[in-house]
Amino acid sequence: MKRFFTSILTLLLVCSVAIAKGGKKEVTYNENGEIIKTGINLGPLPVVAFDADRGFQYGALLNIYNFGDGSTYPNPKSWWYIEASAYTGGTWNLFLNYDNREIWDNARLSICTNYSNESALDFYGFNGYQSIYTYGLEDFFKNNPDEFTFDTSTKKGEKAEKKFADGAGQAPKGFYRYSRQSFKAKADLTGKIAENFFWEAGYTFYWINHKEFTPDGYTPVDGSLYGLYKEWGILNDTGENQFVSALKAGLMYDSRNIQNNPTKGIWAEAHAIVAPKWLGSSMDSYKISATFRHYVPIVQDKLTFAYRLAYQGFLGNNTPWYLMPFYSNMGYTRDCDAIGGYRTTRGLMLDRVQGIHTGFYNIELRYKFIDFQLFKQNIAFALSAFTDGAHVFKGYDMTNKTGVKQDLYEKYVDTSRKDGLHATAGGGLRFIMNQNFIVAFEYARCFNKQDGNGAFYINTGFLF
Repeated sequence: MKRFFTSILTLLLVCSVAIAKGGKKEVTYNENGEIIKTGINLGPLPVVAFDADRGFQYGALLNIYNFGDGSTYPNPKSWWYIEASAYTGGTWNLFLNYDNREIWDNARLSICTNYSNESALDFYGFNGYQSIYTYGLEDFFKNNPDEFTFDTSTKKGEKAEKKFADGAGQAPKGFYRYSRQSFKAKADLTGKIAENFFWEAGYTFYWINHKEFTPDGYTPVDGSLYGLYKEWGILNDTGENQFVSALKAGLMYDSRNIQNNPTKGIWAEAHAIVAPKWLGSSMDSYKISATFRHYVPIVQDKLTFAYRLAYQGFLGNNTPWYLMPFYSNMGYTRDCDAIGGYRTTRGLMLDRVQGIHTGFYNIELRYKFIDFQLFKQNIAFALSAFTDGAHVFKGYDMTNKTGVKQDLYEKYVDTSRKDGLHATAGGGLRFIMNQNFIVAFEYARCFNKQDGNGAFYINTGFLF
């Protein structure tokens, strides 16, 4: 078994080389038998991943860890993260993140920046099951054979027409797509109040540009759900470009033993986020959020029970719809793009759950079944089994304010229904190097086809 994982690791280490500042150093060990990393450690890697919502990912990233004298290992004293990547589904990203624990006494600085161009982003409506998801079900073509028209003047159109005339595969998802460009930047400070107890404060800026998605080779007869929401007057923005300028404040309790691979402790925080128009926002928005994470050791450093409970709610009577997908984090973790997908609820379609007040949970067992040293690196492999879920507690106003296309409104919206639990379950495997660099392989499946089918992910880090 060990030889098998050693051979896999050798391939990974061809692309991931730890470089100690100042040349060769004497190796020292901590009480757990791990090599204590010191100085600057570089982790250049190709980005080769898969996300069920966006497709295959390719690109390059660089982690720069500064462990200094090693006194804080496995937590670095400072950290840079740089990434440029794209997905085959039409998304490309640029990331530049920085985190420093010692820039000021008893204060930590975290900066996250990200530009994303998502040409085919999921849009399934609001309020969970009040938005009726039709496309993608296995029996859709059989029940709706005339739903799509195709441009047969192109080879793509001819192939699409033949594919769906034969009833093969799933129906195209162009109806449930729109395009979004965004630039997000945030700077957060974390300061110590007492042992494991901290204050948090920061500033966030978003630029969001959203518009229609145009499928290539076929035309959904009903247009797009995003376009219909605009026609019904549900979307409450005044144009394609929106700005968010927000101040944030909160409290955090953090007793984790390791930042990126915890096996015991509690990490809990609550925040208030205000983005008034006078600060530069396109619309007023006020939000509160709370997250509770608990790591319970069952077998020390081997088997851990971990769970996360998260909630966010917008205050006021006119919540900007384009902010509902984002789940805000403070500190070194960047904001999540949606409830659904790898970073929040695995297996659930991206953006399936949107509302004024929403929440989600993650429950999992983590089992580290092997660990060893290779090429002066601390290596481990871990298995996990999990269940995730999300729910809309208070819905967005989905009234057909214009009264147009009422037949389509009744086809895709049912406000008489209450939202239920959007639940998934799955498992995964992780490769862990030096307690910080983590590659995850995970699969999750929904309990309700309204939320999607199975989803496979290759990504980095633990979910929480």
